[in-house]
Amino acid sequence: MATPIVDAEYLKEIDKARRDLRALISSKNCAPIMLRLAWHDAGTYDVNTKTGGANGSIRNDEELKHSANSGLKIAIDLLEPVKKRHPKITYADLYQLAGVVAVEVTGGPTIEFVPGRKDSKVSPNEGRLPDAKKGVQHLRDIFYRMGLSDKDIVALSGAHTLGRAHPERSGFEGAWTSEPLKFDNNYFVRGTIETAHRQGSTGRSGVS
Repeated sequence: MATPIVDAEYLKEIDKARRDLRALISSKNCAPIMLRLAWHDAGTYDVNTKTGGANGSIRNDEELKHSANSGLKIAIDLLEPVKKRHPKITYADLYQLAGVVAVEVTGGPTIEFVPGRKDSKVSPNEGRLPDAKKGVQHLRDIFYRMGLSDKDIVALSGAHTLGRAHPERSGFEGAWTSEPLKFDNNYFVRGTIETAHRQGSTGRSGVS
């Protein structure tokens, strides 16, 4: 599909959609799933083949059926009325904007949004997103494929400060922090304390 023309009118629609998203996400307390949707649409990118990425393809039935995307139809359905009110905006831009607003609504930083993503009807093969049941090397394989670094892995993992795991979606259950609707550094703090506790219990230091 064609790349959208990001002119003054398009930017006005982005601003209007941003306000609508703030109202939606605040009223529905759906920030975590919106951030997850944005990440899962973007996280399929392959830096070598220039395929996947934030192109709105996650709305395709084929991609929604990928096991990693279980439950995300909820977010897509919630966003459809916003899309209908702002039809000029691509799905690709809308999904990423929803992720940006999700961070802001929950107390995170205000993020400058750069629009201009084009939609795609072509979905990547399953297996491009991280599998929580696999280890560090798997994470590196996934993130390096996107052209990202170990530092990026740590930073993006911090998004788990929002939301909780659902057994019917991931096989895991429970929140990662005590305030799953607040964007803060509690996920990092909790992980650091638990790691230090494990190392102290075994008399070990450092990471193997």
